[in-house]
Amino acid sequence: MPTTNLKELSEMPELLSGGHAACPGCGGPIAIRQALLAAQQDDSYVVTSSATGCMEVVTSIYPNSAWRVPFVHSAFENSASTISGAEAAYQSLKRQGKIKKNIKFIAFGGDGGTYDIGLQALSGALERGHDFTYICYDNEAYMNTGIQRSGATPMGAFTNTAQAGKVGYGKTQTKKDLTAICAAHGIPYVAQVSLHRSRDYLKKIQKAVNTEGPCFINVLSPCPRGWRCKPEDTIRLCELAVNTRVWPVYEIENGRLSISYKPSEKKQKPVRDWLETQGRFKHLFSPKNEHLIEKIQEDIDTRWNDLLRREACDQQN
Repeated sequence: MPTTNLKELSEMPELLSGGHAACPGCGGPIAIRQALLAAQQDDSYVVTSSATGCMEVVTSIYPNSAWRVPFVHSAFENSASTISGAEAAYQSLKRQGKIKKNIKFIAFGGDGGTYDIGLQALSGALERGHDFTYICYDNEAYMNTGIQRSGATPMGAFTNTAQAGKVGYGKTQTKKDLTAICAAHGIPYVAQVSLHRSRDYLKKIQKAVNTEGPCFINVLSPCPRGWRCKPEDTIRLCELAVNTRVWPVYEIENGRLSISYKPSEKKQKPVRDWLETQGRFKHLFSPKNEHLIEKIQEDIDTRWNDLLRREACDQQN
């Protein structure tokens, strides 16, 4: 039976082994380990797909694999297509009576392979209604290929294709709201989660894999290399992202939005506290760029207030 009891989970078999090649402090393996632990059930099996990206590279370099479940490495752009094809084959075999096992299908992709390159495949799979869960580990740039900007890169962040200097101040566009885009497909379950709130993450994973139809979960995944932060600060950064409301945690179940955590007045922090923890935002604190911090704060406040209004409206209806 599904459980979020941490002691019970710690005694369950790890479906992503140690010994992979992820960087110290990488949020990706934490996100995958927790997801696979939560998805384990006595009466079902798990089949996974992963787009080309950090997690595919560090976990499945031939001839080794860290995956202890069936794993398909797809191209950068089609993790959702791969898992939906596997799910469609499973449904056909089940109808023919050739397979009786209960299988849960989970696809993984980074922000590059989800927000951008893989968006068309994800959108198509969601629209077709396949029974699978897609988990995006969002490290906010194309970290695997050299720290290039992606649709998930926040405004003002330095990347190797959106640099800061005499001409520019990093990325000039705001971060794409992929969670809202997926919710707009009218799918039964969408959630945004943080690694520091592990029980909330585990519950949402279990809710997703046990919901019939396509589900999407977006998890913030700090990258010490690209964010220019300390590896030991990964979980603290996740907590700070939530308390600054840079990364709200919420779920949309059958169209109804519910915010999972609202920072108290004591815990709520200004975005400045978040920005100063990471070298990718260092340039924003120069006199000529200080005004951008105010702009970023205004954008966060606007998005947060939109979430509050949406939640209030959904609760009334």
